[in-house]
Amino acid sequence: MANHKSAEKRNRQGEQRRLHNKYYVKTMRNSLKKLRATSDKDEANELYPKVSSMLDKLVKKNIIHKNKAANLKSSLTKHVNSL
Repeated sequence: MANHKSAEKRNRQGEQRRLHNKYYVKTMRNSLKKLRATSDKDEANELYPKVSSMLDKLVKKNIIHKNKAANLKSSLTKHVNSL
């Protein structure tokens, strides 16, 4: 348990950030699943820019690492091109 006011505040902030990041990561995973599950070329071409943009924004907010986003975008591009 925290012994200082500042440590208590850091605990509160950390919990808020954890919930905030959890929401964004879950949203990202759902959109990735949706894109990977699609077998329609037109739908995939429509979804890919949105998912790619989402990944870039998450990197900018330090929610995911830039290399992870690059790897995900690469594999999604391969999937879309293979349709």
